[in-house]
Amino acid sequence: MMPQDAAEAGGAAILPRAGRPEEAGFSGAALARLGAWLQAEVDAGRIPGAVVTIGRGGRLAWERAIGFRDRDAGAPMRLDSLFRIASMTKPVTSVAAMLLVEEGRLMLWHPVSRYLPEFATLTVGMDRAPMQREPLVIDLMRHTAGLTYGALPIPGGAGAHPVQEAYVAARVNDIGQSGEAFIANLARQPLMHQPGQVWEYSHATDVLGRVVEVASGQSLEAFFRSRILDPLGMADTDIWVPPERQDRLAAAQVDPVTGVRQAMLPVERRPRWLWGGQGLVSTAADYARFCQMLLEGGRLGAARLLSRSAVALMTADHLPPGIGFGPDLPRIFGGLAPAPEVGYGFGLGFAVRTTAGRSPVPGNLGDYFWTGAFGTYFWIDPREEMFAILLLQGASDRTQYRYAMRQLTYAALL
Repeated sequence: MMPQDAAEAGGAAILPRAGRPEEAGFSGAALARLGAWLQAEVDAGRIPGAVVTIGRGGRLAWERAIGFRDRDAGAPMRLDSLFRIASMTKPVTSVAAMLLVEEGRLMLWHPVSRYLPEFATLTVGMDRAPMQREPLVIDLMRHTAGLTYGALPIPGGAGAHPVQEAYVAARVNDIGQSGEAFIANLARQPLMHQPGQVWEYSHATDVLGRVVEVASGQSLEAFFRSRILDPLGMADTDIWVPPERQDRLAAAQVDPVTGVRQAMLPVERRPRWLWGGQGLVSTAADYARFCQMLLEGGRLGAARLLSRSAVALMTADHLPPGIGFGPDLPRIFGGLAPAPEVGYGFGLGFAVRTTAGRSPVPGNLGDYFWTGAFGTYFWIDPREEMFAILLLQGASDRTQYRYAMRQLTYAALL
């Protein structure tokens, strides 16, 4: 539990730092192996750099900035470097939705069309079959709404589905759209699956962000700021990086595997709309506050966002028996796929470990996590009272860094 004498600023506790990792139950020598492994990856030219933050028992146990914030410029990584966290935005949007659920302004069992009327007349597949039922708000939170991403074919994968090709052709993911235009564009495309029948990683959380706007009467950016970011003291988390902070922005490098630099969101200018599934820029220290709030059952210091029951609901497995999965799920997520064969399910915004064993990475029943497409990753382990955050940008093989982060962190527990 968080120490009672933790200092507070703006209502949110400042996480105290352990004097030594051993004070938080870690071997400092073993954690040094994690830093050395990442430094070796930097030295080999596979990643420009990384920031790692690990917390346990309400204290920051270990923080390291490794390598380069910008390799091309020779700029060293800093603990306060800013990262495009991509899909690690999704848990924040899910918390926003649960805030409204707890106030009775949003209901998980409501059809999405109650908030976005365009969703009442969706069709399924390229033959435009009728829906067997409408997607519900809970479907958006657990990625069972029938939606997809306009993904291009994955190497060695099954190839793009015709619905995904339709998304690409319609430029569904055009970040220059307003939220209203995105919903209208998306609603013109068919669903890939019947709602409730298949777990498919998708634009569902972007849609959820728009639902939050309608239900709250605020922009998602304003809702995040007033209800989550400011109360938790996440002062460096935003939807863009203004000029005075751009010297802290982490940059990708030319990847030695692909020979190209991964395309990144242009966060140097304010976007037209905050995409709830991908739009935030943050730091390890800020995201640590968010993780500790969840670990503490919805509270950080004097700031209470959610009830304990809401956090418990979000971090339980919500995938129904017999749910289907897209054929490329293992290639996208590997041993961290939210699927029974690797011991994970999916809650309301997070993958959740449901089975001991099966996964190739260590952890405990009930641990939960998510990732970001540019290389970011976090998990929370309530049994160990622990969270861990890895922020890097642009590696093509992101899965190995998530595996190594887990392996070396759990190996350091005393």
